[in-house]
Amino acid sequence: MDIPYTVQPRPDTGVYNAKVGMWLFLASEVMLFGGLFSAYIMLRVAAPEGTWPHGWLSIPLGTLNTLILALSAVTVLLAWAACKARLFDRYKFLQGITLLLGVIFLGIKGYEYHDKLTHYTAVLKDGRIADGHLVSATGSEVVLKGEFVAERSDLADRRGRAKSHEEIRIARDQVQKMQRYGPAYNTYLALYFTLTGLHGLHVIGGLVVFAFLWGPGSRLWRTDPDRFTNRVEVAGLFWHFVDLVWIFLFPVLYLT
Repeated sequence: MDIPYTVQPRPDTGVYNAKVGMWLFLASEVMLFGGLFSAYIMLRVAAPEGTWPHGWLSIPLGTLNTLILALSAVTVLLAWAACKARLFDRYKFLQGITLLLGVIFLGIKGYEYHDKLTHYTAVLKDGRIADGHLVSATGSEVVLKGEFVAERSDLADRRGRAKSHEEIRIARDQVQKMQRYGPAYNTYLALYFTLTGLHGLHVIGGLVVFAFLWGPGSRLWRTDPDRFTNRVEVAGLFWHFVDLVWIFLFPVLYLT
């Protein structure tokens, strides 16, 4: 079956082939993220009362990233409109802003990941539990900037807890177990890293496509501006989906 590339809408679908392909791809993406969101809901509902983490993520950083992605959605749309109006220099400027915003989003996300992966819970042989960010670790001593808690369940709800703590020095031979706040720490963090990590990969993929269209791919503009405009539109559809996923991730992970 021959499916030629056309820049004009097909009479049978009302849109050009590339857009049809992107919509079909996004339909599969909806099923992917829908399954993960469903898993999150089921696991949270099934968690014993008082054990599901609250306040583990920075709402200001999450809000900032939400605003950044929302702004990038606007610049993507304006970049496509600039192509439609045959304003190539304006397109380059707006697409460059989109790339910058995407990189900033990933930088903030990387900071959040670093904050989690340098956070540890240490269970001591005398039964005490220390929790905090790792300052240093040697063969004889572990230093955490955090606090002691009576039970591990006391760590679940961090809303309203003090942000600044003193350094805790623990002899290495007194540590029974140390565990970082990674995907293996608990169900919540496993879901957090899975959902945001997969979303982050989609952001990277979108930025790679945008960078290509902004750089070497922009040569197509000289020979076939209509086809180039369609490519920008299709890439923009994917980016809007990435934005939409984050609109759901932010309240689910940060606000509840």
